[in-house]
Amino acid sequence: MKHAKSTLLILLILFTVWSCKENEEKTEPQVEQEAQEFKVDYEKFTLDNGLQVILHVDKSDPVAAVALTAHVGSAREKAGRTGFAHLFEHLLFLESENLGKGGLDQMSARIGGSGANGSTSRDRTNYFQTVPKDALEKMIWAEADKLGYFINTVTDPVLAKEKQVVKNEKRQRVDNQPYGFNSSVINSNLYPEGHPYSWEVIGSLEDLQNATLEDVKEFYKRWYVPNNVTLTIAGDIDIAQTKTWVKKYFDEIPKGEDIPEEKKQPVTLTATKQLYYEDNFARLPRLTMAWPGVPEYDKDSYALSVLTDYLSNGKKAPLNKVLVEKEKLTDNVQFYQNNAEIAGQLMLSVTAFNATHLDTVAAAIKEGLKDFETHGISEADLNRIKAGQETDFYRGLSSVLGKGFQLAQYEIFAGDPGFINQDVQHILAVTPEDVMRVYNTYIKGKNFIATSIVPKGQGNLILENSELANIVEEEIIEGAEATFDASIAADYEKTPSSFDRSIEPDYGESPDLIIPKVWKQDLASGIKVFGIENTEVPLVEFELEIKGGLLLEHIEKVGVSNLMARLMSKGTKNKTPEALENAIESLGAQVYSYATENSVTIAGTTLAKHFDATMDLVTEMLLEPRWDEDEFNLLKQSTISSIQRQKANPNSIVSHEFAKQLYGKDNILAYNNDGTEASVNSITIADLQNFYSEKLTPQLTNFHVVGSISETEVVNALQAINKNWASKVATIPKLPEAKFPETSKVYFYDVPGAKQSVIKFGYPSLKATDADYYAASVMNYRLGGGSFASQLTQELREGKGYTYGIRSRFDGDAYKGEFSINSGVRTNVTYESAALVKEILANYGTNYTEDDLEITKGYTLKSSARAFETLDAKLSMLSNISNLGYADDYAKQRETIVKDLSVADVQALVKKYITPNKMIYIIVGDAKTQLSKLKALGFGDAILLN
Repeated sequence: MKHAKSTLLILLILFTVWSCKENEEKTEPQVEQEAQEFKVDYEKFTLDNGLQVILHVDKSDPVAAVALTAHVGSAREKAGRTGFAHLFEHLLFLESENLGKGGLDQMSARIGGSGANGSTSRDRTNYFQTVPKDALEKMIWAEADKLGYFINTVTDPVLAKEKQVVKNEKRQRVDNQPYGFNSSVINSNLYPEGHPYSWEVIGSLEDLQNATLEDVKEFYKRWYVPNNVTLTIAGDIDIAQTKTWVKKYFDEIPKGEDIPEEKKQPVTLTATKQLYYEDNFARLPRLTMAWPGVPEYDKDSYALSVLTDYLSNGKKAPLNKVLVEKEKLTDNVQFYQNNAEIAGQLMLSVTAFNATHLDTVAAAIKEGLKDFETHGISEADLNRIKAGQETDFYRGLSSVLGKGFQLAQYEIFAGDPGFINQDVQHILAVTPEDVMRVYNTYIKGKNFIATSIVPKGQGNLILENSELANIVEEEIIEGAEATFDASIAADYEKTPSSFDRSIEPDYGESPDLIIPKVWKQDLASGIKVFGIENTEVPLVEFELEIKGGLLLEHIEKVGVSNLMARLMSKGTKNKTPEALENAIESLGAQVYSYATENSVTIAGTTLAKHFDATMDLVTEMLLEPRWDEDEFNLLKQSTISSIQRQKANPNSIVSHEFAKQLYGKDNILAYNNDGTEASVNSITIADLQNFYSEKLTPQLTNFHVVGSISETEVVNALQAINKNWASKVATIPKLPEAKFPETSKVYFYDVPGAKQSVIKFGYPSLKATDADYYAASVMNYRLGGGSFASQLTQELREGKGYTYGIRSRFDGDAYKGEFSINSGVRTNVTYESAALVKEILANYGTNYTEDDLEITKGYTLKSSARAFETLDAKLSMLSNISNLGYADDYAKQRETIVKDLSVADVQALVKKYITPNKMIYIIVGDAKTQLSKLKALGFGDAILLN
């Protein structure tokens, strides 16, 4: 995984962690701190079977986060049997002996969990969920069942089905994506054959297909044992009661064999190696350079973290100055560490502008590095980077799950959650000399792996003397996948237990929905201010949102608001782009400006103590834009490059084509707010200035703010904007009606050789302000909005293995609404997938039962306990209140809507808003093999769009 050091850092004077170990000595805080410092307390204990347990109390919201982390990733697989760790990430959600078929996913739907999920890295696999606090015992019971009472439920049909799901995930994330194979080319060449990091976490299609049931069970029994697992529970919990539950459900799971310590396996390259590949999905050339680095928490990782950040991020970055500013070869340089338990790597990636020779990019990189060798890094820049790390750290702690993840990370890979004190000390100890030292040690003059990934037919752009990379692409073969019957119940003998584990624990005391207190003020200029004071972390998140955006543009100049918004962050009247950037970063703040379909927004995050200074900079950005010509020209090129990349991405293609069919050429909403290559080329800086002077007004502005800041402090910080921003009249024009199809039509966009077909089916539907909008969204839960609780997922993923994921949704705002179904399906079942979706839609209302309604109500009502946990969630709440006219207690009102719903009500909503025979069907895939079959849907010949 990408080295995420910045999410784990903070200045020592602000942060301490201590632990109490049961039956062991208690450790006190190492340094006496001031009362107002930010602290994370935790308690750690170990069961007799080796299970490590970490508990953290946070009563700010009535929720609890449970994370089970196994110290096993792809690094503990065998060559030729790769992908097992990731396969188990999937399998453990399906069934266990006492949860039954559907396992944790099914239970999650009933208890209002935040979507049971998991992730796999090279070195660990985790399973996590946030639930209302009354469901904590249920979650502990379920996690214990996965660890000790699971493997008997895995049968050949279960394995066959999940192999298909994982292979679909690989097609979606790798085979069908631009530059998708880049990682595997780098890792298989950077690490020697047999090194645990030489293969990909997701594994190979061949290895997955060859995996036997015995292989899988052997892997599980070796690694999924209590003495290789850490259980983290954080949130509104009672420590004593939680300990009792953990011991009850986990104590009798037997300890496994001793787990060997993972020894460091650093690599050394004996020569530089250059490889290339012509990518079917890429539209721009990309150069990636990879050097051997260091493992996680290595003493040099701290200086390397600063080095990669300084070299690539921002106006002062040496690589940015040459590649972006001077040579104009790209709009972005990425340089980061990818550190893991036994080794690490340094990754430098540049996606160049169209038709740029990568030798030119390599020469510019060399020049940028030479500049760093000459000038090094200053103390001021070093401190600037550390300030940003502080803010990132707090953001990572704004949820109980984030706190739990961090504690588990230190426990597993550093041996103690309290390692954070040492971690911070290492960060604070980094000097400019350290940064130069690690550059000389790991980069200067060192061998590396370089990959040139270029569009098909553009092999002339690769680095000179590159060799063809060894990439095996899957062939599209009809009927190639094995069939299976996922409905077959597993036949097994249950594992003995000292008590009846089949009895699901009762709920605890039901938590009340806590509605954050909202304050409001209307300023004299017309700005409406909405705020929530929250002191859980010393952060403030804010957004100044000006209504309009794409809605106020002309079709022939689409992209004006996007360019204008991005240019507003590139300097002010009295600050150069570099000076503005440095001023923001020196505060540890993040401020960004962007445009959407319906707004122009300046948003950001800052430490509460720097809110005033941050808002001073926001005021400059808004009232005194610089209109820098050089930055404008660079942004135009960057935007065109982005548009070109989107043309190669099947997910972007399907969204653009869907909008065209939904809205028609005369509706501005048919256009991507980036614009087209032609429209962006035609836009001048005068167009941006006109949009700014005519369309931006306090009369259309809402300011949302959440965090450790009072109403008075916020209003005072807005006074300069309130007094100096001239008010003007601007109105949102009435849009043409979206085109509701009288009969369904199928449209096909050809991507030759696509390994998946990306589908988007739907039609215009409810705005978020419509009376039925929320009820319709609730109705959709069992159709496709409820992940594994939905029929679409159960039928297409779990039942057939056609897809990695599928969802349906109502998506509306104050100006438009649509209903859509989205998925990526295996190419050779494109028609079968579309036909099955159509069938499910047609029968959904008729088949809807009291059981469906009970599950929907259970999830919807119970999940409300965690509705406003994070700062982002509270900010979204303010947006709903200000932009959609919702009441402050709209969440309470929604509870009433759900409680009053009947099956007849849901069926009436289905009849009114789910119409499969009046739907736009968009498919992006391989026309040669799939187009003709789609006539069987009954809507005539599919219309080829390209």
